[in-house]
Amino acid sequence: MFFLKRLVGCTLFFLLGYSGEMSAQESWAKKLPGIGTFSSPRVADLNNDKVGDIILGAGRKEFQACDSAVIALDGKTGKMLWKVSAKDQIFGSAALKDITNDGIADVFINGRSAELIAVNGKTGDVIWRFEKPLNQTKEWFNFYNPQFIPDQNDDGQDDVLISNGGDVLAEPHDPNRPPGHLVIINSKNGEVISRAKTPDGGETYMSVSVLPNMPSTTKNVLFGTGGETIGGHLYVTSLPEIRSGDLSKSILLASSETKGFVGPGVWVDVNGDSIHDIVANAVDGRILAFDGITYNPIWSVSVPNTEAYSSIAVGRFTNDTVPDFFVSYAQGVWPDLEWSKQIMVDGSNGKVEFEDSLGFYQLSTPIVADLNGDGKDEALLPMNYQVTNEYHMKFFHNNIMAIEFTEKIAAELDLQNEGNNLSSTPWIGDIDNNGFLDLIYVHGTNVKQTYTFDGLQINRIDTKFPVVREIKWGSYMGSNYNGVYNE
Repeated sequence: MFFLKRLVGCTLFFLLGYSGEMSAQESWAKKLPGIGTFSSPRVADLNNDKVGDIILGAGRKEFQACDSAVIALDGKTGKMLWKVSAKDQIFGSAALKDITNDGIADVFINGRSAELIAVNGKTGDVIWRFEKPLNQTKEWFNFYNPQFIPDQNDDGQDDVLISNGGDVLAEPHDPNRPPGHLVIINSKNGEVISRAKTPDGGETYMSVSVLPNMPSTTKNVLFGTGGETIGGHLYVTSLPEIRSGDLSKSILLASSETKGFVGPGVWVDVNGDSIHDIVANAVDGRILAFDGITYNPIWSVSVPNTEAYSSIAVGRFTNDTVPDFFVSYAQGVWPDLEWSKQIMVDGSNGKVEFEDSLGFYQLSTPIVADLNGDGKDEALLPMNYQVTNEYHMKFFHNNIMAIEFTEKIAAELDLQNEGNNLSSTPWIGDIDNNGFLDLIYVHGTNVKQTYTFDGLQINRIDTKFPVVREIKWGSYMGSNYNGVYNE
């Protein structure tokens, strides 16, 4: 077992063997009062100035409407480009595709109370909002992150595959819950093309992960059922099965009697056969790998006394050419989750190569980049800290930790923000195409409470880390936002 050495008073750059420095030249911070977020930022050039802009879901407390539920900020300045209202929280992370044929990506984003909105990325005008079919008004719940699939209705445009489920009014241990569904939606107008109930009739909170460019008969859609207190299953199915409305022929990959599968899984080759395999978290503290052809288990890792609600970061952390995995778990049993625990797993054999406990638990997922140019990746993970003063009052701060696995060291960025990061995974990449890495990082601003929706801050952090190779896992569900890691 390995533990990170915590080093105080040293810069991140020194620890990682890089002599550069943080630059404030293009950095900015934008505070937005009265709202909060569970959403992870997406980046696309919406105003055609050659700099990526930031798209984020937001909102107030559950069941409260908000006039700034989807927002877009200018990547250069942080200025608001546009905002869109919603009747409930938009907690999802956007999918991007130009369906208006103006050369600018349009925004598809999801939330509670069956909120699913398509927004013109250039103007901020709503293209469509999902409307419940009249005969199914009580059967629709939260939408989770959308994915694009090949045209299903012969209108010449890719369509949307998305999961829907999760009755927020159900009691925690009540097994009688409405089933979740996988839904195909017309990307042009938001109409339902088909809807298929989960094979076990279970609820779902898991965003689908779709392996693209596969023959129609291939089982290339990964989904799961169950939740914090209800058992569930992990499945893989095909688009024709979803289209038919019958998921009974889905392949069962894994089960859990007491917990479900919530964090999106990933498609990644771990056995060297050039076929994408499947790696996924179970809420009960397991990370599982399955062969992408036979669907047989390859390896599994169990982390005792933990639970997993976030997804998996993929990178090259060890000396071989097989992708590896970094995961952050919650220690405890829901709802008593406080401190976190992290592991790095060697993708070639499932061996835990690194382990530590860093920060109070939050639901964001790590991101990955080679910061020091040594050919191996570092993982970056938001950290929440609690400080108690002499009057026993609690105060919350947050930062980003970079973890270097060769020397097994961790170092903080020089941020020290007030407030708490609930579940927003950062974005890393080159937003302005200047050859250096930029970070987009979002957190709450309330220094005295954690679960709040009364203010958030969006940060663009301009660094002097050069881009040494392609960033493959620089956002929630990867740099392509689809849960697929390609060599």
